[in-house]
Amino acid sequence: MASNKLTYSKSGVNIPKADSFVKFISSLSRKSSKSGDFKNIGGFGAISPIPRQLKDPHIVTSTDGVGTKIEIANDLNKFDTIGIDLVAMCVNDLVVQGAKPYLFLDYISISKINLNKLKNLVRGIIKGCDIADCKLVGGETAEMPGTYTNGKFDIAGFAVGFVEKKKILNKKIRNNDLILAVPSNGLHSNGYSLVRYLLKKKKINLTTNKFLKSELIRPTKIYVKELSIINEKNLINGCANITGGGLVDNIQRIIPRHLCAEINLSRVKTLKIFTWLHKMGVSEKEMLKTFNCGVGFCLVINPRNLNLVSKYFGKKFKPYIIGKIVKNSKKVKLSGKISW
Repeated sequence: MASNKLTYSKSGVNIPKADSFVKFISSLSRKSSKSGDFKNIGGFGAISPIPRQLKDPHIVTSTDGVGTKIEIANDLNKFDTIGIDLVAMCVNDLVVQGAKPYLFLDYISISKINLNKLKNLVRGIIKGCDIADCKLVGGETAEMPGTYTNGKFDIAGFAVGFVEKKKILNKKIRNNDLILAVPSNGLHSNGYSLVRYLLKKKKINLTTNKFLKSELIRPTKIYVKELSIINEKNLINGCANITGGGLVDNIQRIIPRHLCAEINLSRVKTLKIFTWLHKMGVSEKEMLKTFNCGVGFCLVINPRNLNLVSKYFGKKFKPYIIGKIVKNSKKVKLSGKISW
């Protein structure tokens, strides 16, 4: 005779699977060189010591997600890199302030626990933390039947970093400073709703297009290593993470009053994916407002530091001049056009 008892599992929530997933994360995080002295995974709250070497430490925090790039991962059934994106979107905002990432937590909500999918997600998160030199110390996995349709999920990240007061950036920007573009490695994690709309409108089959399959799932570049070194050496006066809103919206957030970022767009070295999007019908105005167009980060430096800054970046991400800081009441002034 069938049981009529009400249980959590009958509502669609599988506690044993969730417990198994937590054990997997715990075992994986212990293998990471950044796992630390405290065994936080599976506990009620993560415990970590404050770095002792900092004389006047300030806490910097950031939270973000990866937007509808998740749907690209679902379409391609590839989940081992989206976790890198999640870490990147958070830690790249920390280094803008001069902070070094220290802790990371994740939140995963899903219609029904799929251990293979979730394990690949977490592998990516831990890889991202290793690249960013920080620790995955905890998180939450929520099985939410009825909230998400079958197979759908969302992820969010939370990062904590520390910076000494004298190392805080974006307060040192001066007239005649140079503006450098640090290349992106693609779309990063912005503009995907527009990309997906374009794919649908043009009836493009993503799974059979080798170029788009590679470009659209490519993980966001993590700039922590390079930025941490040059900030430690006092080589930069300010920086901006070029994410949603594009070059103008992001760089104007760091420009002091009565100064202006004068940028020559003809100097921007764009990438093939952006040229493709533009040729598919996305206007230049929309490209600049939605995508990074090949500029992942902007650095503001004293001209005399140009050669020193450049040597700390690999060939693929070598910074180059796109403008300078001038006196003007307008925050950003553009000239020229990107060569698509």
